[in-house]
Amino acid sequence: MDQHETPVADLGRQWYVERECSLEAFVNRLRDDGTPLRYACDVRQRIPVYDCAALEGVLHDAAQRAQLQAEWAHVLRDGAGVLVLERAYANTQPVDDATAVFESIIRAEREQGTSGADHFAKAGANDRIWNAQQKLCLEAPAVFADYFANLALMAVCEAWLGPCYQMTSQVNVVRPGGAAQEAHRDYHLGFQTIEEAQRYPAHVHHVSAFLTLQGAVAHSDMPVESGPTKLLPYSQRYAEGYLAWRRADFRAWFEAHCVQLSLAKGDALFFNPALFHAAGANRTADVQRMANLLQVSSAMGRAMEALDRASMCEAIYPVLRERRGKGPGDAVDLATVAVIASCAEGYPFPTNLDRDPPLGGLAPESQQALMQRALCEDWEPRRFDEALRAHGARRDPA
Repeated sequence: MDQHETPVADLGRQWYVERECSLEAFVNRLRDDGTPLRYACDVRQRIPVYDCAALEGVLHDAAQRAQLQAEWAHVLRDGAGVLVLERAYANTQPVDDATAVFESIIRAEREQGTSGADHFAKAGANDRIWNAQQKLCLEAPAVFADYFANLALMAVCEAWLGPCYQMTSQVNVVRPGGAAQEAHRDYHLGFQTIEEAQRYPAHVHHVSAFLTLQGAVAHSDMPVESGPTKLLPYSQRYAEGYLAWRRADFRAWFEAHCVQLSLAKGDALFFNPALFHAAGANRTADVQRMANLLQVSSAMGRAMEALDRASMCEAIYPVLRERRGKGPGDAVDLATVAVIASCAEGYPFPTNLDRDPPLGGLAPESQQALMQRALCEDWEPRRFDEALRAHGARRDPA
């Protein structure tokens, strides 16, 4: 070995592989770190609970709010990975007003025959409003303003993501008899297949959890029997978890050790997207469990320049098709993949999930996947252009 060559063993694990995930190592990461929590009013089933009504003065004082946010960041990163904001809406009128708007949207979408596909549940198993954030704002701007004039929600989002975060939300209503989800992790890497997730280097598995924050505002009282989210505290610590969550042994351990906390209307729950979690089964006869699921993203997950990638794809497709040769064939070669990656959008999000739902998987088809499919099937340029425009139209937020 050359004296300047770095031994491979010193580089650490650059790639995670599903078969190498260790349940024993996972379980060893679930121990309470024992850090005292100054602002929590309680710890229930290892999950810290914060009374927002009692913290009103703290939230309005910049210095104290920063200390509270530091505690929340610790809980989400190194602690339980989840926290409850009790009485996030001490006055639940904004929640009730938003609920009325959401119910009217659900009725209207049912009449239109809209059925929101779910990432982790059978389509039609519950009522879901995709892009509830925009729909609430456009349908009832005054209600929207009252709902999001909430300092606790802003403070927890900034504690994890910093300023300029991007708020999105999806409303979910689980009817009596609604089945539970299986354990999973969330967006970003949680929405990738095992094969896709294994392509990302190890450091990206760590970074993924810092790009989003998951939250839920309870729009109804949620006794445990109604199926509030099942949670496995501290499970966000296991780096390989984006690959492990589908494995039967990990899911069995989750089911044997997960916890659920009842929530009251106006409470909110926030958790690290790497936390193992799953919606519970609604075992009641009469509780319509409604939550506004907040999916908050970092401001930094964007490119510096805005490109018209659809036009670039239209321009480059005939060149790639001609170089590939006539007739359908096998997968495109790596050089072509490299060209496609330089112009087409490889990520299926953000999209309009009403028109472009994740049917048949966790995510819709991306521009890159569409172009590769067109080349493999030897589409004429005109057919590809039409498919590309239809693809863009489905993603239009309007």
